[in-house]
Amino acid sequence: MNKIIHQLLVLGFCIAIGQALQCYNCKIGAFGVCITTKTDCAAGEKCFSGNGTAVTAVLKTMQKGCLKEAECNKTTDKGVISKYPLFSTTKTCCNTDLCNAAPGLPGASGLSLALATITALLMAQVLV
Repeated sequence: MNKIIHQLLVLGFCIAIGQALQCYNCKIGAFGVCITTKTDCAAGEKCFSGNGTAVTAVLKTMQKGCLKEAECNKTTDKGVISKYPLFSTTKTCCNTDLCNAAPGLPGASGLSLALATITALLMAQVLV
């Protein structure tokens, strides 16, 4: 029985290592609303939440998704004239599954929860 538990734990770690980082994705949101979907990031990317302003700070905007690590924790300005940007966004990164939003259990993927449940059940069988 211990051999089976050991094999399941090794299999779980291998799957977790090969799993891509999953993040919430929202191209652009405003007025506190950002309709999200889930997306898998590429290698070298982290989840980000971006908060910004548009049209000389009148409109508050937000973004979510995957971002190259080198672009994390920076403010970008976009516009026709650099002195008066139309959009200014600060993107803050994090590196755990679904860490860029509040729904559910932050940072806990379904795979992690399933593996923990199976391990707990197997350990209960061994101890009884």
